Order: sequence, then structure tokens, then C-alpha cells
Amino acid sequence: MKCKRIVYADLLVLLGLALFTSWYLYQAWSASSKIENLIFILPVAAITLLLCAFEAIKQLGSKTVNQAENEEQQESVLSVLPVMGLFAAYVLTLEWLGFDLGTVLFIAAFLLIQGERRPAWLVAYSLVFGALVALFFSNMLPYPMPMTFIATEY
Repeated sequence: MKCKRIVYADLLVLLGLALFTSWYLYQAWSASSKIENLIFILPVAAITLLLCAFEAIKQLGSKTVNQAENEEQQESVLSVLPVMGLFAAYVLTLEWLGFDLGTVLFIAAFLLIQGERRPAWLVAYSLVFGALVALFFSNMLPYPMPMTFIATEY
């Protein structure tokens, strides 16, 4: 009985996420269907809906009592607090640090929290991924973003 409750609860969360994503996409589309306004919302919404469908199918097909009991014994909420604090610090310091430097530092700190200890991997991954994300958003968003190292033209 406990397994079924967990499956239903998980499916309700997925359904809620899918409904919210669909509603948000509908609202954005209603406000303006121009591709410039949907360049970020449409792909993220499509990916979110696909992931919700994939996870729902996966949960309906492969849940067992042992898996459900193991999921209950996962990490406590306290283990998530450092990541939540890191994300809050990231958002609050973006204007001061700049989006490019802030993103690189956030990724490096997140990898450290998750247990990554190889310095070369930390530096390389953080620099490459952070720079790519900063370049993508600086070129795709119609308004200037504060940057430290990457020059943007507006």
C-alpha cells in the first residue's frame, strides 16, 4: 500500500509540473507568439514536458516496493540546504560579480559541494560551461546582462 501512495504522489507532482509548464507556455504564447519572445520559453517548456512524460512512464513501468522504500531513505532536507544557499548567493551577487564570473564560480562551488575533487576538471568544466552559458544568454536575450569578462554590444 505504501508503494502505491509513493507512486501516486510522484505522479501528482509530475502532473502538477506538466500542467504549470503548459499553462506558462500558453500564457507566454498568448502574450506574443513572436519567436524572439519565445526563444527561451518554448525549448525549456518542451524539454520539461518531455521529461515529465518520460519520468511518468518510467515510474508506472518499473516501481517496486523495494525501490519505493529505498527512495524514502534518500538524503535528508539538510543535505540540500548548502546548494540552496549557494544558489541564493549566486543570484544575489550576479549584478556585482557579473553573469559570466558568477556562473563560473557557481558551477565550481556546486561541483565541490557534490564531491568533485579533481582541480583540473573543476577549473576546466567551470570555465568552459560557464563561458558557453554566458555567451549564449548575452547573445540571445534582448537586454544587456552585467558581465565581468565577456564584452557585449548593445
